[in-house]
Amino acid sequence: MSELLLPNEPMIRLAAFGSIFAVMAAWEMLAPRREQSIGRGTRWPGNIGIVILDTILVRLVFPTTAVGLALVAEARGWGLFHTIGLPAWARVVLAVMALDLAIYLQHVLFHAVPALWRLHRMHHADLEFDVTTGARFHPIEILLSMGLKLGLVAALGAPAIAVLIFEVLLNATAMFNHSNVRMPAWLDRVLRWVVVTPDMHRVHHSIVVREANSNFGFNLPWWDRLFGTYRDQPAAGHETMTIGIEQFREPAEQRLDHMLTQPFRDDDRSYPLGRRESAR
Repeated sequence: MSELLLPNEPMIRLAAFGSIFAVMAAWEMLAPRREQSIGRGTRWPGNIGIVILDTILVRLVFPTTAVGLALVAEARGWGLFHTIGLPAWARVVLAVMALDLAIYLQHVLFHAVPALWRLHRMHHADLEFDVTTGARFHPIEILLSMGLKLGLVAALGAPAIAVLIFEVLLNATAMFNHSNVRMPAWLDRVLRWVVVTPDMHRVHHSIVVREANSNFGFNLPWWDRLFGTYRDQPAAGHETMTIGIEQFREPAEQRLDHMLTQPFRDDDRSYPLGRRESAR
């Protein structure tokens, strides 16, 4: 399988991305959760442009993908999983869960450390919440995240198939749980025990600080419940809550050139970095 995995990885990930994006975009048009005051024409060029830029930069900066490094680790016996005797299926399951936990902890860190928040807040500065928000990350944040991921893959000795599963799941669930889609309340209650749902993650994009500092999970919802960062619903309700942060609320800030410079502008300390609660 390893011989087939690396050459086909880009096509596997592209096919998964394209199909999930198309499904969620269609669902948003047919059954939107919220009415959007700022249309796709204002937001989507910047959000999609940042995805293209991020993809190009990762390919230029890093000589290998996470799956490629996992294949090297397998061949050379690197990492924790090569020192303990576990069945292949157990290594895959544990690797996927460990990588997901790492993404949760990294997300918390990017909210707690002021310098990292300045990068991450570009993701939160989207004034609406839809499928493109799930891929809207500053290039510097993407490069830091990729470096951390590569280090963890090597340290774990994660199986290449587990890394590929995780990458596809993370991209798919990020688009799913950032989508502006309506689903029955009973279905949301059931699903959020096994996956982060759009209603669960939308709370995290609230302008209210105590809500933005909750529901950090991207894929598995268990970490928020385990570590006490879970919040069930936004106080203002999903239809009337305010999306975004206090800074960068002009529609022009959705342009790609403005998005790229946001980490270096407007050091407004009225938004308390890393605080779980506020007087708001």
